[in-house]
Amino acid sequence: MPSTTSRKTEQSRRLQQRAESMIPGGVNSPVRAFRSVGGDPLFIVRGKGSHIWDADENEFIDYIGSWGPLILGHAEANVLDAIVAAACNGTSFGASTPSEADLAELVLGAFPHMQKVRFVSSGTEATMSAIRLARAYTKRKYIVKFEGCYHGHADALLVKAGSGVATLGIPGSAGVPEEFTQFTLALPFNNLSVVEHAFQKFKHQIACVIVEPVVGNMGCVPAADDYLVGLRMLTERERSVLIFDEVMTGFRVSFGGAQELYNIRPDLTTMGKIIGGGLPVGAYGGPKEIMDMVAPLGPMYQAGTLSGNPLAMAAGCAMLKQLRDRKGEIYPRLEKLSGELVEGVAAAAKEAGVPLCHNRVGSMFTWFFNKGPVTDWDSASKSNTEAFGKFFRSMLDSGVYLPPSQYEAAFLGAAHTEDDVQRTIAAAKQAFEAVKK
Repeated sequence: MPSTTSRKTEQSRRLQQRAESMIPGGVNSPVRAFRSVGGDPLFIVRGKGSHIWDADENEFIDYIGSWGPLILGHAEANVLDAIVAAACNGTSFGASTPSEADLAELVLGAFPHMQKVRFVSSGTEATMSAIRLARAYTKRKYIVKFEGCYHGHADALLVKAGSGVATLGIPGSAGVPEEFTQFTLALPFNNLSVVEHAFQKFKHQIACVIVEPVVGNMGCVPAADDYLVGLRMLTERERSVLIFDEVMTGFRVSFGGAQELYNIRPDLTTMGKIIGGGLPVGAYGGPKEIMDMVAPLGPMYQAGTLSGNPLAMAAGCAMLKQLRDRKGEIYPRLEKLSGELVEGVAAAAKEAGVPLCHNRVGSMFTWFFNKGPVTDWDSASKSNTEAFGKFFRSMLDSGVYLPPSQYEAAFLGAAHTEDDVQRTIAAAKQAFEAVKK
């Protein structure tokens, strides 16, 4: 079980120093560098269920789960068996395989508005392609996104993009010409009137509105009552495409994602790693009328050698079959344990006199070091990131691995136990004392 004493760091520190000589910052994704929380980054060597182990053999209860997709836990037996079986037949062909249609059938069965789906290799590819498709379909140029929503690192989307750039204090990204973002309208989240104004100002010019229906990249921030309904009504009226970025929420907040939870059908949906059992994969899908514009049927070009990779397809089928067949068991349990965890830590903060608020939708959640409420990027950005850093480091020393950024959502999975939850709450009580020092 996770240690309650300070962790060893020698091996992770050595590995970080080695990596820094060859890889920018020693990491292949910036948040892993721990720049905003301090301390030594972890180098993970294995995981099982709800726990992971680093190179120094420290054990942690993991609330990242590869940033959400490992809803069944690390090294889940059925997923591993599917990957091994597929790998024995070859790892990549650059040609069609039967498993692509198998996974497509599972995805389409969970999302009723989707009649066709195209697999890609990442969530970034999925959102980039969906936006290109929306522009092709509407023959318009402008897109609407929302401050604090991250839709991948495509040039036109790195505008007030939330978690990654916020964690590092970067205003967008160097290397992105202003001309590339001139057709991107970044608006405040949870404010319908500004969207209405944008449609009035850019009459018949907005191709799409893309939104995380539950934001996970300024921390977990749910949409306000009727906000998503309002976006749906506005886009229908203006003949603009509504895109739900369900890279985080798809199969996570419910089997049919946020659109099932809130009973709202977008025009296009994007998805990420969860549909590949945690392997590199993404997808975008929607009705035939729109999807048939994608090559080779239509003029919107998108391609990829690793799209539909057989290992990801096999892992995804194994994952989604379990979620489908056990959804009556898995999702109620996720709701119960997540509520117990989030409320328990919030109660510990209150008892310690530490200002804290929390947001949760299903098994996605964030504790904000902020009096709250947190409803958009402006309110999220008022969080005390120094206090979060102290909390994070104390939790890590107690054997609890949280996202190393105030602006990233955390995730609980089906492999987490009641004991994991109680140990985490106990660790939080100790951590809040560290925050007060």
